[in-house]
Amino acid sequence: MNAQQIRQKFLDYFATKEHHIVSSAPMVVKDDPTLMFTNAGMNQFKDIFLGNSPVKFPRIANTQKCLRVSGKHNDLEEVGHDTYHHTMFEMLGNWSFGDYFKEEAIAWAWELLTEEFKIDKDRLYVTIFGGDAGDNLSEDTEALEFWKKWISPDRILRGNKKDNFWEMGDTGPCGPCSEIHVDIRNNEDRKAIDGKTLVNESHPLVIEIWNLVFMQYNRMANGSLQSLPAKHVDTGMGFERLCMVLQGKQSNYDTDVFQPVIQKISALCDIKYGESAKADVAMRVVADHVRAIAFAIADGQLPSNNKAGYVIRRILRRAVRYGYTFLNLNEPFIYKLIPVLKDQLGSYFTELGAQQSLIEKVIAEEEGSFLRTLSHGINKFNQYVAANEGEKIIKGDFAFELYDTYGFPIDLTSLMAREAGLDVDMEGFSKGLELQKERSRKDASQETGDWVILIDAAEEKFVGYDTLETKTRITRYRKVTAKGKEIWQIALETTPFYAESGGQIGDCGFIEVEGEKINVTDTRKENNLIIHLADKLPAHPEAEVKAVVSAEARLNTANNHSATHLMHHALRNVLGTHVEQKGSYVGPDYLRFDFSHFQKLSNEEIQEIEKQVNEMIRQNSQLDEHRSVPVEEARNSGALALFGEKYGDKVRTIRFGNSIELCGGTHASFTGQIGMFKITSESAIAAGVRRIEAITAAKAEEFFNKQNLLIQEIKELVKNPVDPVRGIKNLLDENNKLKHQIEQMKAEKARELFSELLAGADNINSIKFIAHTLEIDPAVAKDLAFKLIAAENNLVVVLGTDYEKKPGLTVAVSEQLSAGGKYNAVAIIKELAKEIKGGGGGQPHIATAGGKDLNGLTIIPEKAKALISAI
Repeated sequence: MNAQQIRQKFLDYFATKEHHIVSSAPMVVKDDPTLMFTNAGMNQFKDIFLGNSPVKFPRIANTQKCLRVSGKHNDLEEVGHDTYHHTMFEMLGNWSFGDYFKEEAIAWAWELLTEEFKIDKDRLYVTIFGGDAGDNLSEDTEALEFWKKWISPDRILRGNKKDNFWEMGDTGPCGPCSEIHVDIRNNEDRKAIDGKTLVNESHPLVIEIWNLVFMQYNRMANGSLQSLPAKHVDTGMGFERLCMVLQGKQSNYDTDVFQPVIQKISALCDIKYGESAKADVAMRVVADHVRAIAFAIADGQLPSNNKAGYVIRRILRRAVRYGYTFLNLNEPFIYKLIPVLKDQLGSYFTELGAQQSLIEKVIAEEEGSFLRTLSHGINKFNQYVAANEGEKIIKGDFAFELYDTYGFPIDLTSLMAREAGLDVDMEGFSKGLELQKERSRKDASQETGDWVILIDAAEEKFVGYDTLETKTRITRYRKVTAKGKEIWQIALETTPFYAESGGQIGDCGFIEVEGEKINVTDTRKENNLIIHLADKLPAHPEAEVKAVVSAEARLNTANNHSATHLMHHALRNVLGTHVEQKGSYVGPDYLRFDFSHFQKLSNEEIQEIEKQVNEMIRQNSQLDEHRSVPVEEARNSGALALFGEKYGDKVRTIRFGNSIELCGGTHASFTGQIGMFKITSESAIAAGVRRIEAITAAKAEEFFNKQNLLIQEIKELVKNPVDPVRGIKNLLDENNKLKHQIEQMKAEKARELFSELLAGADNINSIKFIAHTLEIDPAVAKDLAFKLIAAENNLVVVLGTDYEKKPGLTVAVSEQLSAGGKYNAVAIIKELAKEIKGGGGGQPHIATAGGKDLNGLTIIPEKAKALISAI
């Protein structure tokens, strides 16, 4: 069976067991502060496990796009070096929410693997939870007895808490699990060593294939366990590993999941897969990473320097580095793999085809940018080696700088060091790396207490579309301590506070309990629970609460959100229907909108967009809102939906005139309420993605008032109230004339200095030597030094500059001397710069430095002379 048939057979099997087949959730998580990426199949059902969402289907099955690169599930460094670890992978799974439990889950897993997929029963082993004294848990005898119906007891192994007790996180639903392992070694190896001794021993050919998790406990913040009121089943089977087993391979990368991409890489680099161990690792790294990158971009996450975007950038750069170092691919190439990936996966994951052009453009630009960064890093390395001639060790802090700033893996630095006959201070590098990790741990550290339940409400109700104030009660609260600061998280039975979602920030305001007012600084959603962040807990949390949203902040935010919809509509009118939203921010002060478009907007286009939006504002269209609309009905009505968003069965539509979108945010009642709209900036944030920032209402009025005041000031300064532009042009013309005169004077002074300096050159060790301190522009000094070494092929020049009360140095060595390696401008300036308390760099024939101590210039000529004499 090929990969597509295997995936479909899994889904079809569970459909016959009355499971509802659902699509994969986006790999990029947008509304869960505890996760950046979906790292397990159960993530999209987390709210059900926590009791924050009702159960629509008691039985579900799917294949889920997952990504594991950071945090608890960090597989990144293993990827490519072994046969079965991946960043992005598919997780096949079946779930029961309070329906069937261990007996059915075990029976169906065994039947599917052995009867449907025909895996040899003699190659399978299973594990059960063997108990844990620390948690006062006994052996999972239930699972043991059910497994005995299907497999010999000597193939049932007991596992410890680490291997056979699954936990969502430090707190939350958890329970014992039962793993199914398969031994795919050849018969000779199987006879030599019993497979059960290799289970959970990291053997590449005796691997876990399926994990059946039986969620029956809830882990509390104090570490204790409580039984869940309803028991659930959560299973996960690695699709890539299953394909390896069923296709008779001994590596995931040898299956048809990866081979088409690997063969394309092989063709691009002209290296045959299987001929070189290092090249093979590199091809596996790229083949794996391109999947993670493509799906992340398709789900709306662009590479960046923050959070999820930074993770994707790291993965992409790792792939580029491997291609650069081991495959001799020095030009962008990863984007060329996307058509192959689309052909493999596009029939099931249609977002790859829909977003193919954007994915290719973003990757190509990121590759080009990082290859330039790599080039800068290599130059930096070469400069370091030249400036530290004679030293045999690359300092650890410099190796870490290359890693941290230029993305150099330490193995690339080590490789370049070996080629230069040097070693790397690995202890110093490791110290820098550990300090960085410690800083990250401190930044991320947070202590979260258990929820204190006051009212066991099944679901908190949001009423903020209709009112900004309501009487309610606190259902639960907990204390969170982060960076030494205490914050109280409070949930309300009914709330008017909008929780941050869909680009719109959370509401602020206050709650009042028996006359005590407590500020609500933000509102967020965690696992479908609306959480109000407060600076303290009411003295009487069980009393009635008055919840009040800040009316001004909500009004301004609603105006900006509605303006975003109007602008989206205008963008598609002016630029074309290829425009799709790629991200947004909506707050009370401004709005930001990211969208797909492949060139800078012209001034005329910006003006036309502003014109259309302001026309729609003046039309004063009434908000046409519909709630709980079936999602297909909403799509058929023309409502725009966003790629990378997971919509429920029922959605909310927002219409203003001809603009209609799926949206859960808050909006103006009439477009006239927005007042006016002004774009303040337009820029590129990635290949094929533009960003607009804009303001509305009072902020727009404030902007125009400031512009008017500025124009008045300019009129007065240029003394031309009728035509200030003409006045500015006259000033610029006069300034250019004066600049030209200054340049002529500088050139004349340089000619005079050239002759004087050359005539006064000293002779030291059979070379000519010039050292002087001058009151000239450092740029003039550098130009003068170039001319001097061009005139003499046996000359060293040291010029100190005192310009605008800042010291500077220029060192130049004629080409003949620098080529010999004895006289190096970078090495000389490194010593001299100490006298002015500064630093610098350059190339062997020319180097410059700046500093802080003008007094140090007085000894530069003599120190330079002593240095040259000692060489």
